[in-house]
Amino acid sequence: MAVSCAFVGAKLENLLISSTATASVASASTPSKPGTPGKRRASLNRRGYLGNLRCEAASDALGQVESTNAASSSGLASSLSALELLKTSAADRYTKEKSSIIVIGLSIHTAPVEMREKLAVPEAEWPRAIGELCSLNHIEEAAVLSTCNRMEIYVLALSRHRGIKEVTEWMSKTSGIPVSEICQHRFLLYDKDATQHIFEVSSGLDSLVLGEGQILAQVKQVVKVGQGVVGFGRNISGLFKHAITVGKRVRTETNIAAGAVSVSSAAVELALMKLPEPSHATARMLVIGAGKMGKLVIKHLVAKGCTKMVVVNRSEERVAAIREEIKDVEIVHKPLTEMLNSAANADVIFTSTASDIPLFLKEHVVDLPPVGPNLGALRLFIDISVPRNVGACVNEHEGSRVYNVDDLKEVVAANKEDRIRKAMEAQEIITEESKQFEAWRDSLETVPTIKKLRAYAERIRAAEVEKCLSKMGDEVPKKSQKAVDDLSRGIVNKLLHGPMQHLRCDGSDSRTLSETLENMQALNRMFSLETEISVLEQKVRAKVEQNQK
Repeated sequence: MAVSCAFVGAKLENLLISSTATASVASASTPSKPGTPGKRRASLNRRGYLGNLRCEAASDALGQVESTNAASSSGLASSLSALELLKTSAADRYTKEKSSIIVIGLSIHTAPVEMREKLAVPEAEWPRAIGELCSLNHIEEAAVLSTCNRMEIYVLALSRHRGIKEVTEWMSKTSGIPVSEICQHRFLLYDKDATQHIFEVSSGLDSLVLGEGQILAQVKQVVKVGQGVVGFGRNISGLFKHAITVGKRVRTETNIAAGAVSVSSAAVELALMKLPEPSHATARMLVIGAGKMGKLVIKHLVAKGCTKMVVVNRSEERVAAIREEIKDVEIVHKPLTEMLNSAANADVIFTSTASDIPLFLKEHVVDLPPVGPNLGALRLFIDISVPRNVGACVNEHEGSRVYNVDDLKEVVAANKEDRIRKAMEAQEIITEESKQFEAWRDSLETVPTIKKLRAYAERIRAAEVEKCLSKMGDEVPKKSQKAVDDLSRGIVNKLLHGPMQHLRCDGSDSRTLSETLENMQALNRMFSLETEISVLEQKVRAKVEQNQK
């Protein structure tokens, strides 16, 4: 359990004083024996004084206790000196380390699907997960990004090493996977690298399909679900909101999502390339096979604006499931026995079945009615099956054209090269946006100083107003009291306006940010605000109180 430095100091002050007194009595009655300090430390541990101290300085304190026992003649003065040394050390260790944004993650690049399945957190459970993570001793804020390809936990941690340890143990507890196994597959990123990572994720640069858009929608969902959840705080929510902005900007300025990079999307793109543009909205589409590839073809057709299509499949249940998933589109099911009749009424035919013999040969297409001249007078067969569902001999029929997987690979390869070029442009945007976010986060350091300076001024104002009103007697009208109060507030606000302006910064100008932080440190010294230490102590104390409830 984490404890505040003041709490550690107070507890150890009692230990040091009592240890010195005990040692003084012992030296007056019996000689000291080898091993006594070790036994006394064991005794103290059994009594529970040291069991829960999490400050790293606790081990130093034990050394001070032993030294004091061994040299009891130094007395109370040396004990107090050791105590001051301890307090300074503890404060330094706790407050010199700035809270860090950390990503503890496993993705399709680092972990097998079996592990990711066990670690996955359903969207409905995200608020609960955030609550559990923020109840850990060194975690202030948290968010969970859990998709089919990644399980990433973003936290704001008071301590890097302790925060990582606590989150990894939480992941192990919730998934049943040993910590050692998680450590083999996880990746860890801190602060600037963590910022860069989520920006790349939201831009689609970390996806299997470079530039795909689904991940941006998933990042948006993290923000939507996190709204109002205690623990989805200013730093982490700000990070995800900025990531959404970056994802949109990358797609707008680079158009990285343009161009097919999968077989199914390339099939649809190729079909639309071969059709005259005016016929895109009227061309009759037929999809044969409703498996995984067939379903993707249907989705890409819908994405391109197709509102009606016929799907030939052995079972109607699979087509019905697709129809339920994709709303506002007319999907008509036909059994395999009606495949040729359906082909006669189609202008573009996509095939994606597991059949090991061709579904269409030349003799099957010669009797099909011709396609209209407005569609180029050609019936298109886009075959994405291996083995092929459409024989090469179909090309011998003058009213038909066949394109297979090899034809599509050229489209995919060309688009991939284009996306790689666009990804390099996207990295420039991400680097720029990362600097802006880090500057914004640095500017947040001035917030505690602003609050403390206002509180300091308010204490003085209230005391002086009270003193003034008491001198004026009890018969001062309420209107006059209010006038005095308003006057004092106006004076304080005008006096604070200049310092406050110099403590506010949007983070976009590094020179301005540097000056702002210098101003903050100067004000801390001038008014003895002790912002950094007191805020960190408050955070740690709040953790103790939260975990004791």
